[in-house]
Amino acid sequence: MICPLYDSPVRPRPARALLLGAAVALFVTPPLAATAADWPGEAPLRGSFEPPAPAGNGIRWDGINFGGFIGLTTLDTNFGSSTQDNVAYILRNTTLENEQQPSSWTALPNSVTNGRQFGGFLGYSMRLEDTVIGIDATYTRMSGAENSASDSITRQVSTSDNYTHVVTIDAQSTSKIIDYATLRGRAGYAFGQFLPYVFAGGAVARISYSSTSTVTSVETPPAAPAYTVGPLSQTTAKDNAIVFGFAGGLGLDVALTPNIFLRGEWEYATFTKVSGIANTMNSGRVGVGVRF
Repeated sequence: MICPLYDSPVRPRPARALLLGAAVALFVTPPLAATAADWPGEAPLRGSFEPPAPAGNGIRWDGINFGGFIGLTTLDTNFGSSTQDNVAYILRNTTLENEQQPSSWTALPNSVTNGRQFGGFLGYSMRLEDTVIGIDATYTRMSGAENSASDSITRQVSTSDNYTHVVTIDAQSTSKIIDYATLRGRAGYAFGQFLPYVFAGGAVARISYSSTSTVTSVETPPAAPAYTVGPLSQTTAKDNAIVFGFAGGLGLDVALTPNIFLRGEWEYATFTKVSGIANTMNSGRVGVGVRF
């Protein structure tokens, strides 16, 4: 009698074979890349990407900027031609003026004084790599920017009518700069927190002035006694005269934060003559500004 257990060879059932294959695959398959388990928005486990830091440690040199400043000014006023119009008017239609032109004589010297100033600026800048270009407007209020001079000159001249003239010109002049504004172009080079720059542009000022000239002439005709003409006086004066000019100079901005900076400047400004009076200024100023 044969036992049924051994009536045929042992064969594994299909279900058992399937489970066995799955178990082998689970243990021999390499693990998935670590990034497959990362949550969305998290950096990968192997390395990471960070956006580059802003140039210049986040310091901005472009955009709109404004601020205020204070400074000191040296004002040089040339009064040398301030008597010209007055003397020419006094001696109009005379042989003396036509031939010897006493109106062109320099009767007054230069005068120099020191004053103070304060004001503000508003500008806009663009950055092209390390080059910064822009434009700004400034307003400056002056204090103590006033000069005066008084002097006289005497000369003996002769004219074609055989007269001898001993001419004396006494003169007094004053000039005061009240305030001025500029419109300037700027160009600089940025490195780190520093921005040195140059600037140049136009300027317009309010100036009050006064000039008085007095002419006395001792006339000696041929074969006749001498006589005196004068004194004859003429005054020219005006308050708040508008005078145009030029401004240029050098500056340095130093960033304290990405948007706040200190400013130092040297500015040279010169203005056209008004009633023969010419004004030139050299100013040093410091200020603080905000950029946004």
